[in-house]
Amino acid sequence: MPPFFIDSSAAANAVEATIAKLGDFFIHHYSSAAGGAPSNAAGVNLAFTVFAGLVIAAAIIMYSTTRGRLKSPWSRRKRKHALTPQQWQSLFTPDGKLRDGVKFLKKVRSGGVDASIRSEVWPFLLGVYELNSCQEERDKLRTQGRKNYEKLRRQCRKLFRCNTGESSSNGDSDAFIRGMDSAESEDVVSARESLSSEEINSSPVCVDNPIILEEDVGGSTRFIDPNISDSESTGSDSSQDADISQTFPSSEPSDNKEETEESTEVQSKLRLTEDFSTWQRIIRLDAIRANGDWLPYSKAQAEVSEERALRSAEAVGLKDYEHLEPCRIFHASRLVAILEAYALHDPEIGYCQGMSDLLSPIITVMTEDHEAFWCFVGFMRKARHNFRLDETGIRRQLSRVSKIIKSKDSHLYKHLEKLRAEDCFFVYRMVVVLFRRELSFEQTICLWEVMWADQAAIRAGIGKSGWNKIRQRAPPTEDLLLYAIAASVLQRRKQIIEKYSSMDEIIRECNSMTGQLDVWKLLDDAHDLVVSVHDKIETTKSLHAK
Repeated sequence: MPPFFIDSSAAANAVEATIAKLGDFFIHHYSSAAGGAPSNAAGVNLAFTVFAGLVIAAAIIMYSTTRGRLKSPWSRRKRKHALTPQQWQSLFTPDGKLRDGVKFLKKVRSGGVDASIRSEVWPFLLGVYELNSCQEERDKLRTQGRKNYEKLRRQCRKLFRCNTGESSSNGDSDAFIRGMDSAESEDVVSARESLSSEEINSSPVCVDNPIILEEDVGGSTRFIDPNISDSESTGSDSSQDADISQTFPSSEPSDNKEETEESTEVQSKLRLTEDFSTWQRIIRLDAIRANGDWLPYSKAQAEVSEERALRSAEAVGLKDYEHLEPCRIFHASRLVAILEAYALHDPEIGYCQGMSDLLSPIITVMTEDHEAFWCFVGFMRKARHNFRLDETGIRRQLSRVSKIIKSKDSHLYKHLEKLRAEDCFFVYRMVVVLFRRELSFEQTICLWEVMWADQAAIRAGIGKSGWNKIRQRAPPTEDLLLYAIAASVLQRRKQIIEKYSSMDEIIRECNSMTGQLDVWKLLDDAHDLVVSVHDKIETTKSLHAK
């Protein structure tokens, strides 16, 4: 057993054995003292004191061990076995409904998900499916989700043709705008619609409230995701709406209302075209640069044929990939297709570097593009604020990490203040890409699954079940990632306090964590922090709000 890790049951057994021996010692010396050996009185007193102390220690350890067996939906334990295919199947009724959402989420929280069923489980964790949905509902949603993703891909291709001068011989923007508004048959889906359309996944996956293409009164098209409410779409960091059609003032005033509206729509679409052109260039660069750490986890994609890989690259207009092997060309092509669709789906955020790091594990697990897309939309519902240009979302999260550290370890926090590092900017990368660079591929997925389980519990309204009765249990929290980040810093408090005298040194220490973290120890420590400081931080937050 590694140092500093104590097995409470073994400790209890050792204490019991020691107490038994000391008990014999106490009885022997007490008898001697009673028989007229006053010289042993001091020894008797010492033995009695030690004996009493150990009895108390044993009681505490045994009590803690007993509390560890108490029933609670949100158990804080070291990793157990992952959710297995057999356990997963046993959770469903004949009509395909989950029997017990709490049991399902508890299992994921304690051990993650077996790799063979991740493509079936993740849509539930990411809010693509409701926990109480039945199979028939999910089948319908899957079909609708595919159609809506294909609509987005058609729009992406139109924008790509416009940006590359393929829409007309002279790149006429009027022709592009007419093309944007023209109707297109939904019954005919070309081979370009989904790069993964040859792979049919037997488990239906889709979105519970898929994106809707809606015609405005003015004739323009808006993309609306009913899953994102006004508050979720903009968050506390912005008052802007996230509809794809944004209003820009006309360059020249006009008395004709219809003419003004038409001019505004044209400018809006041209502005979207310019933004999308920039996003396309960055997406393609990031896709080509994507590493291959996913290869051991997806045998089917790792063995993709060269012919199929080249066909997928052509479908999305990917260039400069000659140095890549077929599997990485195929992976890059899928990244491009889904990230373009997301940029069109959420133009307020569009695309920023780092998003490809978050999508890569998802497309490794989800073999169908439209399924991967909607899982990514669910993932980004929480993570999208990391990519705001004004960085308000990042600053809020860094502030939260700072408060967690301050509440848990004032000595460390004071040292950070001396180094002018109390804003916790040194964990910036961890926040943006959610530990993707600090953990291995498999560890990242495990962390995300536990984090997603917390978020799913909160969405389902089962976030604090049993919490008030058993204080040593960590309830689900929206900010588990931030508690994990704080835990990773606290694990290195000794080095930071004793060795480092600048922010740069702490940044190098955080960057050196790559490959050195135990994800389940990290999660245990994060849950400990939730138990010890979550309520304190929330109370302080409420008082400041008043």
